[in-house]
Amino acid sequence: MKHLGIAVLLMVFYMLPDRSWSEDNYTFDLDEIEKKPYQVAGYVEARPVLYGLDDDAALYRLRFYDDPQGHTRWQINGRVRLEGSYEKSIYRMFARLNTDLAYDDAGGEERTTVYEAYLSAKAATSVKIDAGKKTLKWGKGYAWNPVAFMDRPKDPEDPELAMEGYVMATADWIRSFDGPLTTVAFTPVLFPVYDHVNDDFGETEKINWAGRLYFLLYDTDLDVMFMTGGSRPDRYGVDFSRNLTTNFEIHGEYAWLPNTRKLVLDAGGTPRRTREDAHAFLVGLRYLTGFDLTTIVEFYHNGAGFDREEMKAFYDLVDRGYASYQDTGNASGLAQALQLAGSGYARPSAMRNYLYVRMSQKEPFDILYLTPALTCIINTDDGSLSLTPELFYTGITNLELRLRASLIAGDGRSEFGEKQNDYRFEVRAGYYF
Repeated sequence: MKHLGIAVLLMVFYMLPDRSWSEDNYTFDLDEIEKKPYQVAGYVEARPVLYGLDDDAALYRLRFYDDPQGHTRWQINGRVRLEGSYEKSIYRMFARLNTDLAYDDAGGEERTTVYEAYLSAKAATSVKIDAGKKTLKWGKGYAWNPVAFMDRPKDPEDPELAMEGYVMATADWIRSFDGPLTTVAFTPVLFPVYDHVNDDFGETEKINWAGRLYFLLYDTDLDVMFMTGGSRPDRYGVDFSRNLTTNFEIHGEYAWLPNTRKLVLDAGGTPRRTREDAHAFLVGLRYLTGFDLTTIVEFYHNGAGFDREEMKAFYDLVDRGYASYQDTGNASGLAQALQLAGSGYARPSAMRNYLYVRMSQKEPFDILYLTPALTCIINTDDGSLSLTPELFYTGITNLELRLRASLIAGDGRSEFGEKQNDYRFEVRAGYYF
């Protein structure tokens, strides 16, 4: 961290304007406004958070069974993100480094990750080749992307966060036409999975292949994509996006996931592996009113997710393990539940059907630089939900202030009802340089 702090200070010092000249001897030099071959930028964030805990919830008991907390828990988070690029001739290098810091009454934690680091070559006017660690960002959805086969899943509660990529090699070929079909592009992807190379993606010692074929047809964006190779079962997908008017857009995605493997609990609480063909799809819209209210609505179905009975079986397992631990001190049942939580039961959007609604109003009542927003995520399988009101303020150059609350509601044995928190309040101050 010491070296990282020095690097940040050096970059800030470098970007400060030079005050050694005076108005009397100022000269205009074209070289000063020429595009530099390199670019450096960064982001620093402070984010204190207050959690309201639910000590009756399954995920609270699973995490804190041997270290009970009070009704509230605080955490101070920080983030430093640095990125830079260098271009020369047909080549471009890009790198993004992210450091997350977390501190609470149990101590501090630091995690530094290379989010992206790749080399690009413009081999021809219509061909570009990339190699290294990067994100692909396939899909048209805002909160979910079922066709993003080789990206990490978004957090639907904060889908605009930058994400860590994977090591891969890609190429982009693009061609334009006159007529209804305006553009065609093809992106092949080589995706290795070995020890220490994408080894958290799936089965190792595999070379995976993927591709995306893009069309701009009758002013509609269309994609067809696939992935194969063995680290995960083969999958196929399509997506589309179209502006019906200048302020009204619709979009959708569909993914076919044959031979999907899943670890589930049977009626007796015994885990077993299943294999089935699954389907996932998303349909959504984005609408901007004349008074700058933006509304995003999406419905997401994940056929590979857990149904209500499967989730209830998991929560029952947690309760039995917790009761056994209290009676005997034996945590083996909770250890089994922890393994299942890591296999998918505790991930965001672990079940099958969700509705996402987000409304944001730019500068209401002519209050400059202020944007309030409200986001609701509803699990339509069990009726539980999260509600997130927030305020953004951008009136100070390069500084973004964000005040956010997250409130959840749901009955027992529902997804949001069994989360470890009843609510969360956070303040985020981020500075771009």
